[in-house]
Amino acid sequence: MSRAAFYVLFTASGFAGLIYESIWTHYLKLFLGHAAYAQSLVLVVFMGGMAGGAALCGRLSSRLPQPLLGYALVEAAIGLLALVFHWVFVAATDWAYASMLPAVGGGAALAAKLTLSCVLILPQSVLLGATFPLMSAGLARAFPASAGESVAMLYFTNSLGAAAGVLASGFWLIAWIGLPGTLDIAGVLNLLLALTVWLLSRSLYCAPLERTATEEEGAKLLLAVAFFTGLASFIYEIVWIRMLSLVLGASTHSFELMLAAFILGLALGGLAIRRSVDRAASPERLLGWVQVAMALAAAATLPVYDFTFGLMEALMTGLARNDTGYALFNLSGAGIALLVMLPATFCAGMTLPLITGAALRRGAGESAIGRVYAANTLGSIVGVVLAVHIGLPQLGLKLTLLAGCLVDAALGIALLALFGSNRAWKAAAAAGGFALLAIGVGVQLDPHKMTAGVFRHGELAASRDAKILFAKDGKTATVHLVQYSEATSLRTNGKSDGSIVMDRDAPRGSDEVTMVLTAGIPLALNPDTRRAAVIGIGTGLTTHTLLQSLSIEHVDTVEIEAAMAEASRGFMPRNSGTYADPRGTLVIDDAKSYFSASGARYDLIISEPSNPWVSGVASLFTREFYRRIRGHLEPGGMLVQWFQLYEIDASLVASVMTALAEEFPHYAIFAPSDHDILIVAGDRPLPLPAQARVFEQPGLAKELWTVHVLTAGDLDARYIGSRELLAPLFASYGVPANSDYEPLLDLNAARHRFTERSATDLVALLNLDVPVLEMLDPSRSRRAINPLFQGAYAFDRIENARLAWYARDFLIGARQPAPERVPTALQKDLDLLRVRLLECRDPRNYDVWLHSAVRVAALVNPHLSPDDAGAIWARVQAGACYPSLNGLQREWIGLLRAVAARDAARMAPIAEDILAREPGLAIEAREYLLMAAMTARLASREPDAALRLWQEHGARVRTSSPVFRLLRCRARSEGCAADFTAYAVE
Repeated sequence: MSRAAFYVLFTASGFAGLIYESIWTHYLKLFLGHAAYAQSLVLVVFMGGMAGGAALCGRLSSRLPQPLLGYALVEAAIGLLALVFHWVFVAATDWAYASMLPAVGGGAALAAKLTLSCVLILPQSVLLGATFPLMSAGLARAFPASAGESVAMLYFTNSLGAAAGVLASGFWLIAWIGLPGTLDIAGVLNLLLALTVWLLSRSLYCAPLERTATEEEGAKLLLAVAFFTGLASFIYEIVWIRMLSLVLGASTHSFELMLAAFILGLALGGLAIRRSVDRAASPERLLGWVQVAMALAAAATLPVYDFTFGLMEALMTGLARNDTGYALFNLSGAGIALLVMLPATFCAGMTLPLITGAALRRGAGESAIGRVYAANTLGSIVGVVLAVHIGLPQLGLKLTLLAGCLVDAALGIALLALFGSNRAWKAAAAAGGFALLAIGVGVQLDPHKMTAGVFRHGELAASRDAKILFAKDGKTATVHLVQYSEATSLRTNGKSDGSIVMDRDAPRGSDEVTMVLTAGIPLALNPDTRRAAVIGIGTGLTTHTLLQSLSIEHVDTVEIEAAMAEASRGFMPRNSGTYADPRGTLVIDDAKSYFSASGARYDLIISEPSNPWVSGVASLFTREFYRRIRGHLEPGGMLVQWFQLYEIDASLVASVMTALAEEFPHYAIFAPSDHDILIVAGDRPLPLPAQARVFEQPGLAKELWTVHVLTAGDLDARYIGSRELLAPLFASYGVPANSDYEPLLDLNAARHRFTERSATDLVALLNLDVPVLEMLDPSRSRRAINPLFQGAYAFDRIENARLAWYARDFLIGARQPAPERVPTALQKDLDLLRVRLLECRDPRNYDVWLHSAVRVAALVNPHLSPDDAGAIWARVQAGACYPSLNGLQREWIGLLRAVAARDAARMAPIAEDILAREPGLAIEAREYLLMAAMTARLASREPDAALRLWQEHGARVRTSSPVFRLLRCRARSEGCAADFTAYAVE
């Protein structure tokens, strides 16, 4: 029998095994509500089950005539359970939300969820834990002279396969076939492994390695070492993942890279020690030196970690922001993770083979394989629990890591004292103690680097002068409150989750505008809202704004990380209502769990999570999430969903909108800024437009005035459109709905962040050259924007209205000095029009004025009322210059006046005539004409004519523009996506 064949097979077993850990994490973060909770629970249950399986094998393996056949049966059982896991999970969690959580109530909800999660993955984990002892026992029996080498090689091959499984599932399989399909692949692989091992070993029989040892103390010592080194190793893992999240980003792919790096280090350690296990004069003494080396290597990660920030800054500066650059970013991230983890994990990978080999050489019998493995995995469980629930919240990153180092160093010194020379253990103690003390005292984690978000912007300098107001390592994230010169920012794992300008006289930031309007817009739609909930506290400003409404009776703010709620207190008094108003309740829990356990129903639910590239957050933008949330809304209640348009592709926005539309028959989209949208959804037609009553409540009006929203017209200016208007646009991307089990958003959001994609063209629909939205949706409100024009914080729509009024007054009013912030190009266009068309200075001899006229029309026509904009072109046509213009010039002026008047009957024939007669038009002019003509035909209910225009002229415009997607798909929705497939998610 060749051992190599079994090594290859066990590599495949490790590949499948870590696919399960990875996929179970994805599944359970859907149920538990946060990736960090899911990862720690999966680690605990996964390792606990494996410990149980290993311990069981330790007791039974010597009684099995053929351990390899037992291994084959176990692999077959794992495969069969994998094939039904998805259906069991869906049924179990649906039952939990519908029955279990409401029955147990809020206090016991978390315990109930954890128990059910354990039940879901524990049986497979126990079986997985049995694979290593069974395979090891089978090869140890067949090759008793090199049993230690067999164990080490199996540890290496299994770990190597595990690292590959993590990467394959995260970067390829889930994107290809989703979570259920990935589980099916792993399950089929297990079944094939079972069949192959059965065929290879069915006739093989070797006598078991009998236990001959009489020294129980030696066996107990080795089991204790296995336990405590496992404890220390997983303390390292938890701390390193949290530390590296601030360097690599807290995305799902970053976690997978870190986990793969950790496992690869273990694999290489097992490979390196394979021959020494059987040849070493004293494996216990060698183990002692390895433990001391591991402690020092783990402590050395602190100064190395500080260096990684500068390394990431250099990488972000040098990498191109494209898909190739993103691939290099991930490769570099893996390299950084290895730089931090590899020395210590290399040592950790040596420990289990050495302990097992030492036990076998002492005559402990093959049961020692399972017992050592069980003790090691039990220690890992304790390490995870201590790190997540005690170490990080109470000690912080640095001290938690050093606590693990002390455990390893103490183990090494004890082993050297027992099995080495007196000189050796004293030297190790002195060297280890000095090194740990020097690193502990001399190396400090720099909070300025940790809050910089270097993985995002590639810059550390901006954070060096910032003032750290709050810092805490919470159970799920590291949270800082940082005061910069321009604003105070709440940062989670180095990423900004909201900022507020604390100087009341300074201009407001776009975050502040968004947070106020996230509450203000739904209250303006339904001023009688009584009960509300906010998912994610952020800065606390959204909850504070809600509580300024006198009609609000109660607001639940649900936040999963207690450190976030603690940090946001630093924004007081700007958000004081969140903490001081008795109508508000702060709940530390997962929102889905809290809603189910409490049975709460609301008039308004606001979902304001972090950015969807953060691991676990994308599950708050899926069809399954919207289905559950809809069940917690009162009839006629509204969901408000914040969503970013920066660092994301329009196709991903379409995926989220498709998911939401599957569960909510009605929605409308507002733009609080040029970079964000607010989706208001409900089961009944929405009460549009926003009501001016919102400004009658002093506290609420004050918050809106603070961000320069002064009138109902300012709210109208932010209304993009309803489902009826925009659904064809989202359908044009041809992407599926974002789902828990086909997580399109989670898989692509981090890549889009790196490549700096943008979907802000959606808000740009408010600033089109032609009033497209108004003409396609004539029922939309046309109330005037505030006359002070002070609402331009990160919002071009209001700034354009200000400039449009200036242009009108300049052309047909008394000449006035230009106010501040008038673009030079606009002023030149206005001067040229005044000279050529109003003062009649050679208008026919120079055609450059026509380009200026179109650009001015693109500003004034959509942003002024028909009467105000039309007055400009009426003045031109009534002037002395107009009769001297040629036919084409007069036709253009006629078109501009028709657009100003929203006169579809006149717009279409003029625009179509110019398009047909002037084939050499510049692309900007062609796009203007096609936009005007198609809009007019659609407004006149002539979709076939609009489609014909697209077919004739669409090839010569920028088809990726959202406006042409919208016009084309409203002309004929069937087959629309096929015209734009090149722009879909890659």
